[in-house]
Amino acid sequence: MNTRLSTLPGGLRVATCEMPHAETVSVSIWAAVGGRHEPRRLSGISHFIEHMIFKGTLRRSARRVMEEVEGVGGDMNAFTAEERTCYYANAPAEFFPRLCDVLCDIYLHAKFADGDIELERGVIAEEILMYQDEPSSHVQDLLNARFWPDHPLGRPLTGTLSSTGALHREDFLDFRASHYHQRSTVVSAAGRISHEDVLAGMKALTEELPTGCLPRAVRAPSAARRLRVVTESRDVQQTQVAIGWPAPSVQSPERFALHLLHILLGGNGSSRLFQKLREQRGLCYSVGTHPNQFADTGQFNLSIGLDGKNLEKSLALIRSEILRLQEFPPRPAELRRAQEYAVGASRMSLERPSAQSLRVGGSLLAYGKIASPESIHARLRAVTADEISHLAKKCLRWESATVAAIGPSPEENRIRESLEA
Repeated sequence: MNTRLSTLPGGLRVATCEMPHAETVSVSIWAAVGGRHEPRRLSGISHFIEHMIFKGTLRRSARRVMEEVEGVGGDMNAFTAEERTCYYANAPAEFFPRLCDVLCDIYLHAKFADGDIELERGVIAEEILMYQDEPSSHVQDLLNARFWPDHPLGRPLTGTLSSTGALHREDFLDFRASHYHQRSTVVSAAGRISHEDVLAGMKALTEELPTGCLPRAVRAPSAARRLRVVTESRDVQQTQVAIGWPAPSVQSPERFALHLLHILLGGNGSSRLFQKLREQRGLCYSVGTHPNQFADTGQFNLSIGLDGKNLEKSLALIRSEILRLQEFPPRPAELRRAQEYAVGASRMSLERPSAQSLRVGGSLLAYGKIASPESIHARLRAVTADEISHLAKKCLRWESATVAAIGPSPEENRIRESLEA
């Protein structure tokens, strides 16, 4: 595999990973803008634009956009995150020129017709209501709202019924014109392609996108100094709990230790919390951890769904397991398993052009360069047990934690007593 990067005169960056053995190709166009770049009045506009991009161009109807990719066995989709929006397509390698043409067309020439906006407003309203109806999803929104109060990171990426209901065509056009530039755009591609072919395929971007500048985000707030708890009562069978702690940013040298801390504590079926709460005690079906990392901040997230009668017992076990990891560094065999899991999962993903395209594009947006898998694997294998224990002490402190719970009777006092004992 040959990875290459070009920065063009207008600021557009093109990253490729040539995989001559592959039968397919994956192409992504990234905009370095997401939910955290939105003022409150425009909350959800990045996600709304992501939807509208697919609603047709001057050359293609919405149906034709999808048919041109799916009609050759490919697929096309997009996602919006806090600091980026990505539009991507995959297909057999011989259809690479078609993928480039379709992706450039929707990125540059989406119509944003008033009728389409009204139709999609209803679609997004249903999406918002769907997430609100799913306690396991909505509990994360509750957590983030309290974890990052009065900050874009604390608002849902979909926006609210109120904010998305008030958006007009001029809002979309102005926001796109202000944020979709060459300097804020990254193209990544992987599979049976050449770097030169990708540069040629994306010529329309260099010809039509203004140079622009990188979007600026509101600085993240400082960490909490006391345990914060938010609850919501619902007539449901399970209680859903999400816990968040301040964590290192995506730029921090501690990010490798953070990833291993996640794997050890709740990142897979052999993790401590999964084994302790599910396999040994039968207290839950799902329990896990996940690090959310951004340019200047981060969050270590723990989630669990369980019968409310087991809430205090489970929280006490979570607390004791975290204390044990803080006091006693993981043993060599346990650390080695976590490291090999991280490296092995990474290596397996390298075989897929779609994963490679997302890897090189995401790396470029996060670090300004393409980090090689070998360098990342070496950093993971170099993390020591003491570094993980030190990071657990530094980050997983209950006085800086935020807890959200949704269930039949998720009493705040019961949660506090279980965690502050």
